[in-house]
Amino acid sequence: MIALSLAEIAAVVGGQTHDIPDPSVQVTGPVVRDSREAVPGSLFVAFAGERVDGHDFAAAVVEAGAVAVLATRPVGVPAIVVEDVQSALGALARHVVNRLGATLVALTGSAGKTSTKDLIAQVLRRKAPTVFTPGSLNNEIGLPLTALSATEETKFLVLEMGARGIGHIRYLTGLTPPKVGLVLNVGSAHIGEFGGREQIAQAKGELVESLPPAEEGGTAILNADDPLVRAMASRTKAKVLLFGESDEADVRAENVRLTDSGQPSFSLHTPSGACDVTMRLYGEHHVSNALAAAAVAHELGMSATEIATALSEAGSLSRWRMEVTERPDGVTVVNDAYNANPESMRAALRALAAMGRGRRTWAVLGKMAELGDEALAEHDAVGRLAVRLNVSKLVAVGGREASWLQLGAYNEGSWGEESVHVSDAQAAVDLLRSELRPGDVVLVKASRSVGLESVAQALLETGAEGEVAAR
Repeated sequence: MIALSLAEIAAVVGGQTHDIPDPSVQVTGPVVRDSREAVPGSLFVAFAGERVDGHDFAAAVVEAGAVAVLATRPVGVPAIVVEDVQSALGALARHVVNRLGATLVALTGSAGKTSTKDLIAQVLRRKAPTVFTPGSLNNEIGLPLTALSATEETKFLVLEMGARGIGHIRYLTGLTPPKVGLVLNVGSAHIGEFGGREQIAQAKGELVESLPPAEEGGTAILNADDPLVRAMASRTKAKVLLFGESDEADVRAENVRLTDSGQPSFSLHTPSGACDVTMRLYGEHHVSNALAAAAVAHELGMSATEIATALSEAGSLSRWRMEVTERPDGVTVVNDAYNANPESMRAALRALAAMGRGRRTWAVLGKMAELGDEALAEHDAVGRLAVRLNVSKLVAVGGREASWLQLGAYNEGSWGEESVHVSDAQAAVDLLRSELRPGDVVLVKASRSVGLESVAQALLETGAEGEVAAR
């Protein structure tokens, strides 16, 4: 964070200082909410949760070097006491952002936010110092913490914005007003909470509504291939830049294909030129993500050659998102278990089919959460797609939704042992350990609440121990 005195911080957040001998002492380190991350010069934000109250760790963080605690009550050590810690954190983030000379880039969408944010960051940091959201910390707490990690040297601040209802993104853009706003897609993720795709589009479009007008440098970057996103052009006064595979896109991909290993390759076309890209990431869905990142980079002054080189060298920065690991016995484990929705499930299955040409493929799939009335149909459709893509074996893991996956596969023609429904992750591990053969490719994917990353981890541990059955 930029250096601020405790007196300045108290004024910004409307707080009262307690047990602070010298209010001129500055916070020179990070702002943290995890007491284990407290370091000399830091500011600790004490949230009171259902199970853990951050106020209980006040003395420990100060002993570790924290300058003070942002709290809702005096804690016996230097503290700035406010009525609401979350609101105070947001106010502090807004103040710091206003002091920065950085260009703020915000992005949202139903799928691919984190992967795209990671791509944007890897491209932009080749041009100038860039700070970006770690992992998926994209809510009313994670976003201001990310903004507060920027310093005077930061030139680009890339912020992922999530929404679980109308008004959420409007709130986040109020904390960190972007100059460039990117909307990736409107899909099925959280459709049960929103009530329909139109409501999702309404919420996501709050991002472009927040942008400054074109004459003040505002730019809305929209997916030309998604009608609900493209229609958001009417909701902004900013300049509009389109990306996608459509001929009308300003930044587009041509000659898209997957390599034998499942990595996307395409010709990138931007208003400043064209260049070929072959990505290190896996799955055709990354083409759209890469085009979105390329559109942001183009708008911020990078050439087509610079962008293509950066995209071709970019890797995965966030865990459990198409993490591909090959065991010593040749079994390839694809851990995509961080989250799942119908769009990302289809993309992952297609990537599995491409990676598994000439090899046995396994799709270990679990529940896609928060689909509301569409849950049965969407799980059934994913099961059917696995069969159409000739996945060798579908392992559906968990309760009712998993049974719908398996039933969809069965009704599509997956009989005998081609698809199976197991009760939990351990049952899936036991099955795979007994039946995997060297050279097989295994995809593991479900919504985060299912915890299927444990299956991928167990398979990798098995491979390291050399326990796989060779048949």
